[in-house]
Amino acid sequence: MPFSEHFGDHFFSRRDGRAECVQVFLGGNGLPARFRDRSRFTIGELGFGSGLNFLETWRQWIEVRAPGQQLDFVSFEAFPMRADDIRRAIATWPDLAVLCEALLAHWPPQPGDTATWRLDAQTTLTVVVDDALAGVANWPGRADAWYLDGFAPSRNPAMWSAELMREVAAHTAPDGRFATYTAAGWVRRNLFAAGFSVEKRPGHGGKREMMCGVLDRAGTRPLNGDSVQPGGVAP
Repeated sequence: MPFSEHFGDHFFSRRDGRAECVQVFLGGNGLPARFRDRSRFTIGELGFGSGLNFLETWRQWIEVRAPGQQLDFVSFEAFPMRADDIRRAIATWPDLAVLCEALLAHWPPQPGDTATWRLDAQTTLTVVVDDALAGVANWPGRADAWYLDGFAPSRNPAMWSAELMREVAAHTAPDGRFATYTAAGWVRRNLFAAGFSVEKRPGHGGKREMMCGVLDRAGTRPLNGDSVQPGGVAP
């Protein structure tokens, strides 16, 4: 179980990080079903961590993709893990081992520079090594789905700031979605103020709620009637 000494938090759910990925990030974004909608699909992620979200997404993408479709996965990570630490973290799930090794074949010994790798004929991974706000602001692309997976808002509030959520919205494709494991009120308000409709769903494991939503630049129609008001607030 990888643990960040810098932020004092675990990289993923202590109950089952992979199950959380499937329920929160894939499920909250309507994946893999939405892969069928586009010839090219882009996922943006805040916090690459151990790469678990990417590896599980890649696995499911391989199962459903059609010939000619492309997946671009773009992750923003200020503190990349070393290859051996990634391998040890993913070892919990042996069926991800082959994909993990394919990823690590590209992973540098001392990760520190932004890089894009073609991992197979239909999949590219970009890891932007930078502060999340600067990285997203300077990224020229737009995501069809966002995985908001920074450390807990109480441990890493900058990863959930109103400024960063505005940049996420600005780099979201029309009708693009987001999903996150947290349901913190100030994060919800920041997302809503940025232009997302916000829906709360049952969380994974011991977490009561998670959030997901759709870009709605009018910012006036929460998906499930949640009476969130505009106006991002500081943590």
